Amino acid sequence: MTTAADRSPDTAAGLDTEYSEADVHQEFGENPNEVRDTDHYQDEYIKGFVDKWDDYIGWEGRAASEGSFFIDQLRSRGVEKVLDVATGTGYNSVQLLKAGFETVSADGSAEMLARAFSNGREHGHVLRVVQADWRWLNRDVHGEYDAIICLGNSFTHLFAERDRRKALAEFYAMLSHDGVLILDQRNYDQILDGGFQSKHKYNYAGDTVTAEPEYVDDGLARFRYTFHDDGSVYHLNMFPLRKDYVRRLMREVGFQKIDTYGDFQETNAGDVPDYWTHVAEKTYRTDEELTDSYSSAVHTARDYYNSTDADTFYHEVWGGEDIHVGLYNSPDEPIAPASARTVERMAETAGITAETRILDMGAGYGGAARHLAKKYGCKVTCLNLSEVENERNREKTREQGLDHLVDVLDGSFESMPIQDNAYDLVWSQDAFLHSGERTTVVEEITRVLVPGGQVVFTDPMAADGADTSKLAPILSRLSLDTLGSPGFYKEEFAKHGFTDYAFEDHTDQLTTHYGRVLAELEKAEKAFAGKISDEYISNMKTGLKNWVNGGKSGQLAWGIFRIKR
Repeated sequence: MTTAADRSPDTAAGLDTEYSEADVHQEFGENPNEVRDTDHYQDEYIKGFVDKWDDYIGWEGRAASEGSFFIDQLRSRGVEKVLDVATGTGYNSVQLLKAGFETVSADGSAEMLARAFSNGREHGHVLRVVQADWRWLNRDVHGEYDAIICLGNSFTHLFAERDRRKALAEFYAMLSHDGVLILDQRNYDQILDGGFQSKHKYNYAGDTVTAEPEYVDDGLARFRYTFHDDGSVYHLNMFPLRKDYVRRLMREVGFQKIDTYGDFQETNAGDVPDYWTHVAEKTYRTDEELTDSYSSAVHTARDYYNSTDADTFYHEVWGGEDIHVGLYNSPDEPIAPASARTVERMAETAGITAETRILDMGAGYGGAARHLAKKYGCKVTCLNLSEVENERNREKTREQGLDHLVDVLDGSFESMPIQDNAYDLVWSQDAFLHSGERTTVVEEITRVLVPGGQVVFTDPMAADGADTSKLAPILSRLSLDTLGSPGFYKEEFAKHGFTDYAFEDHTDQLTTHYGRVLAELEKAEKAFAGKISDEYISNMKTGLKNWVNGGKSGQLAWGIFRIKR
């Protein structure tokens, strides 16, 4: 049933001469919140709504907010031919044509395409329009493209997972071998977890329209659009896509590298973006070329740990053998024995034998791996993203005569160059935080573990219920948007069948450890003049103080996880 609120005021009592009944009435039935059908968007984009859609987009404001972001992304990859699969009223297609790209404009809504064609003519371009359903895109649209764009939060019109997978597969198939898919979405994570907020600056910049969620649950975001000029109200029912879920689907379809931008920025630490934009590359990379496909967060961490400043600091100041958070018997205990104690404590109940196959994720200089190999006679694979640290690891391992037990691999947690079901135990110390895709990290751990395998790890985290805005200095330094939390890891591992979960809380040790490292750095600062840059030392001191303050304020958590299938 459609109410008067779904019509503009001038048609509530009777239709004007321009629009028919069907042009202004959206039909959602008796219970609009139960309408969760992929095909229903056809009935939502009625003529009256489409005719007002450009007021919502705000072409000039949108152009100012996004700048040359999309054009730069395409040109940097040598793109010439683009398929716009969510043309809408034509804004993006027109921008592409103005920039000189050969562009085909597709959409599932005939009303939208008609408006897009008209808008194109007004801007001096004739759009090549095709009405097409993404699930049968290769049937309806012919040719191969260097890039496909799916913008305007359009992917959220797909309510069934099989529809989303099919659409992404169709996109992938229509791209050239080195093509790119650019897809955006609202920040539904924020809407679902923290409530709706919008700077009303990006993507939809019209100032005569109010758009806000009327109803939200994990399977529906029903938005209400109120147009100020005549008070008309329309609705869209959309699926609230979580960012990491979309990235996972893209990866599973076959996209090799996926970078995600918040409001056109690589990182939004301390700021909640309105929109995410995913840039997914199809180019297939061999194992030797995997570093090219690292995410932005991983590249940032890799470049940092490969730097001479970082290598000198961690090797000479932090500890060299174990560069992880320690368990201290007293606040002034040296770093090295406290760090070694963490390794011993983690191994205590892991049931390690000579037959246990261990993967150390984020092994650093390999101290833990060598300890385990020496004590238990087991084989350990060290996976680490820093080639500089890995070379030191190999040298130390050879010197200690353990290279027959300890192997070192260059690689990222997000796409490990390791076969399935290869390890009995996954081990990690204070490394997962460097990934911006921790759900993917958990998936990769699940993949490489044997049935019945276990995970033992530590990670500097946000406390459950932490005020993330107070973690902004830490996140900014790490170029991350979030940290994990004890609750996050429990929930994510549970999704993959891990039922035996234990978290040994040692949050107080996090504060002690960073305080100790800060004291050691300040004591050794003069001795490292000329070996470590003044800028690095200054930034490190600030970063260590941020960790100490975060721990003291109750916003951080740290401890030992033991999780089994």
